[in-house]
Parts: sequence; C-alpha cells; structure tokens
Amino acid sequence: MRLKDLVAIVTGADSGIGRAIAETFARESADIAILYHRDRDGAEETADRVRAAGRRALLVQGDVGSEEDVERLFREAEAALGPPFLLVNNAGIGQDGSEVAEMDPAQFDRILRTNLRGPFLCCRAFVRARRRQGGRGRVINITSVHERIPSPGAAAYGAAKGGLLAFTRSLCLEVAEDRINVNAIAPGLIHTPMTAERVEDPKTMEEELPNIPWRRPGRPEEVARLALYLASDEADYVTGQSFTIDGGLTMNWGQGA
Repeated sequence: MRLKDLVAIVTGADSGIGRAIAETFARESADIAILYHRDRDGAEETADRVRAAGRRALLVQGDVGSEEDVERLFREAEAALGPPFLLVNNAGIGQDGSEVAEMDPAQFDRILRTNLRGPFLCCRAFVRARRRQGGRGRVINITSVHERIPSPGAAAYGAAKGGLLAFTRSLCLEVAEDRINVNAIAPGLIHTPMTAERVEDPKTMEEELPNIPWRRPGRPEEVARLALYLASDEADYVTGQSFTIDGGLTMNWGQGA
C-alpha cells in the first residue's frame, strides 16, 4: 500500500477529480478529510467510498477562501484522523465566459478567492502543521491547462490558475529544507460535474474534440492516478513541477498558425 496510514486532506472532494483522488488514496490505505462547500450529499457519497475501501473519512463543511474555515478544517482533521501528511488543493470554480470589459469585480474576486486564496490558506496551514511534526509531507495543487494557455472569457480563471502555478513553484523552494514536496497537476478537459454540460452535448464535442489529439475527454480517475504517484514515495525527488494531463490538447494549441 503506497500511502499506508497517511492522512490526506482533499478539498472539493464531493465530486469529480476530488472524489476520484480521495477514493484512490483510500484504496492505497490513506485516511481522508473531505472539505466540501455546499454539496453535503456528494461529500457523503465520497466518504462512503473511502469507508468501503476500509479507511476513515471525515467530512468538514467550509469555504476554502475563509481563513477561519481552513483553520477549523485542519484542527478537526488532526483531532479525528491525526496529523495530515498529504494536501490536495482541488476545490475550484469556473468562469461563465464574461469578458474583462464586462466583468463585475465581485466575480473576479470570487474566482480568485476560491482558486488562489484557498490554496494559499490551505498550504499555509499545512506547512505549519508539518513543521510541528518535524517536516516532510506532500502538496498537490490542481491547476489547469489554462495555467499556461489563454482562453477568451476566462481571464479571471486563467489568472488564478497561472497564479497557482507560480505559487507552487515559489512554495516548493520555501519548504525544500522541510522536505515537503509541492507539485501541480494541470488537467485539460475532464468529464466532471463542472464540465458535464459541455461534454454531454454532442454538438459541443463535435466542435471541441478535434482540438484534442486523443479525441475524448479525460476521466477523473486518470487524474487521480497521477496524483497518487505524486503523493507516494516514488515521487520523493519531484518538486516544483506541473504535470499536464490533457490528451495532447496543449500540443495542438496554435496549429494552423
């Protein structure tokens, strides 16, 4: 078992990529603290899957952008499960296509609050917790292919994900002496509740799949397997990196120029 008796905190684990990571980690013998925002039923289903794998699950409701909620998450996780060794910053929200000229500043702030401030708060609490334990540990930040490539109508989302990539790289240097690995995963089009409307619309897929050399959306469990590698001892020498998983999408970007 690659994560035997480790404790993982996975934000946004009530569905999609977060749920797949929580379940995959549990199958490798980790206990899981699940932070969810609104979807209690989804979080309960994830917890049931963790327990079905024979591991403990803790549900905590909160907002990753709230300092108080994040501090409470870490207190409750440590009290119930033990000191966290793994942190997956997966919670995130998308953008509705609003262009910069028309965007309400409140929308911009909301996207950065969840997608960038949230990982900052969780990483800060995690590093402090690991230092109390003498160091070591692993952070995985879920970014997006849009950490690098632009998309019209998604400037705030791109700013947050690009910022999270830079944050990942800087943090890895700060905590190297603590032997805390900090990496990112940058998914492309993955079939999750966030993308279901697009993925399940044949017309949209007819337009979008030609841009993906693999000619299909990815699956959450494929991202989870990559996260498992980064969480395991096999990735001990890997830090400050971002791993793209996109069926070749970014390799096709700019074709026809």
